[in-house]
Amino acid sequence: MSDRYALQFSLFRSLVRSRRFEDGTLRFLESILVSNDVKSFLELRSSVKEFMRSESLIIIHEIAEKPVDYQLSALDFLVRSFAMTGDVESCLALRYEALILRELNSACYQWLQVSYSEWLSFAEHALKSNFYPIAGKAYENALSRLRENGTVSSEAADVENVLVIEETMRLKDVAAEVAAPRSVQAQASQYLKRKRTLKKERDSSLGKQAQSYASTLFRIGMKKRNIRKLEECQSLDQVPQTL
Repeated sequence: MSDRYALQFSLFRSLVRSRRFEDGTLRFLESILVSNDVKSFLELRSSVKEFMRSESLIIIHEIAEKPVDYQLSALDFLVRSFAMTGDVESCLALRYEALILRELNSACYQWLQVSYSEWLSFAEHALKSNFYPIAGKAYENALSRLRENGTVSSEAADVENVLVIEETMRLKDVAAEVAAPRSVQAQASQYLKRKRTLKKERDSSLGKQAQSYASTLFRIGMKKRNIRKLEECQSLDQVPQTL
């Protein structure tokens, strides 16, 4: 990384460590990520991504006892930072954390309640980004919002509520089905399957080696036998001459 980009990265790091969760800090990050030098851009983006991943863990721990509005502000800053660096995994994970935080505090602050459309939008993004377990949970939360108190949310028109629920359930099932191969049980099954395949290949290899070794011994034995017979024949040919 060039001295120029190293200095810019140092300034951004200083702003974050000063807990300047502001639009100005995000604008500064956006400005330093704009470069015609592809190599420098990739190096800088990688450095920012690595720094933000480690620093975000510290930030989340620090804000745990802060007021909910401060926590949400900090999480929003982290989400936007990760989005700028192309870190989709961290971005979606923290978006989910923010939605859950709002739900947990919605009993006291009604305005924090996550709507059906917000859960659905997040679930669709997670599904498209191949984060199937999170997508499944988000679809479940969307359905819970629709069926809250045994009624359909006002966000879905009554004439469409059945179709809305069925489509959301279908997408939830899709997320669950695709996520299934990634479950612990499936991973264990795949591991045992791979282990059996490797054992079979190893046994086959050993069998071939043993067969090759036996064949070699057989050829050596036959060669010795032929040499011995040849020597016997030669000795018999020499007997009349001595007589």
